[in-house]
Amino acid sequence: MKAIFYVLALLVTVGAAYFSYDNLKKFEQQKTTKETAISNNKVMSEKGNKQQEQLDAEKVLLEAASKDKADAEASIENLVAKEKTLRRDLGELEGTLEEQKAKFAELEKARAELQRILQGAGENVTEDNLPETVEAMEADKVAKTKKLGELESLVEAAKKAVESNQAEIGRLADRSASRDSRIRLNAMESVVSAVNDDWGFVIIGAGSSTGFTPQTKLLVKRDGRLIAEVKPSSIEPSQTIAEIDLETVAPGARIQPGDRVILANPATN
Repeated sequence: MKAIFYVLALLVTVGAAYFSYDNLKKFEQQKTTKETAISNNKVMSEKGNKQQEQLDAEKVLLEAASKDKADAEASIENLVAKEKTLRRDLGELEGTLEEQKAKFAELEKARAELQRILQGAGENVTEDNLPETVEAMEADKVAKTKKLGELESLVEAAKKAVESNQAEIGRLADRSASRDSRIRLNAMESVVSAVNDDWGFVIIGAGSSTGFTPQTKLLVKRDGRLIAEVKPSSIEPSQTIAEIDLETVAPGARIQPGDRVILANPATN
């Protein structure tokens, strides 16, 4: 029994030693792998740091280049604006030069015309005494202008007098026409063309064209005798329907067709 126990103990010891050796070997391998990984990570980190430094440097260069580009673009735009301004100024100067040339040509033309006028004005008129001559002419012009103004004032007064006379003539003509119209209206006499005793109205053979209005008061007469009064209720251009004022009908009288109709209140002149 003891021999078996010793054998088993020996086997256990040998197994433990084997497993311990195997674990130690694996540990050494893991340690080596870890150290290798740490070393590689350190190398990669250093490379990454270097690449970041290079990237930062390139970024700084890129920002500087962008700034230089923006400055260059701004400078180009400024130069383009200056070029446009210079071209515009040059165009204006050329235009001004052309205007000066045209004015100079006009002055030369005016000078030649002045010389021609002076030659035709007489021997006593020269460029030297031209101011005095022009002053005398201006004085003569002022005097003639004053005289012209006086004549224009007289003409204007005459025109106003004529217009006033024409207005007065027109007013008198209108007044005369109005008076004639009132006279004709006063002399107006029409005839009853129909009578309706049941409804109390008559039809008169004259209307608005004669001057009848709803306010016109009319008298009906026969053989110079007043029969009744009527008042227009419906007026047409050529006839009038008038209501009979029953209170004004003469006793025993009755309006009949053919009775004469006149104004109750003749228009005043």
